[in-house]
Amino acid sequence: MTLFTVYFLDKQDSLAVRQQYLGVHIAWLDQHKERILVGGSLRHQPGDAALGGLWIVEAESKAEIEELILTDPFWINGLRASVEILYWSKAFPERQSLV
Repeated sequence: MTLFTVYFLDKQDSLAVRQQYLGVHIAWLDQHKERILVGGSLRHQPGDAALGGLWIVEAESKAEIEELILTDPFWINGLRASVEILYWSKAFPERQSLV
């Protein structure tokens, strides 16, 4: 298995879509916790509206992640403007901690 980061940007003026599908998106993330090890939204300041999201994913390939993204309620319902999948080299692989 390989580690990846997945970086999403949301479409502008999409707060209503995010709010509408947040619950099902969180439930979906929980269903895929064996692959999506960490996930969360990105903001300029703690109280600001989310601009996108970041995941740390363990997968065999980018293609596997691309297929997974297609089933995400946020993706299905048009929240995301873009996605970037990058290989991630963990600095201390022996440390098995989550935030």
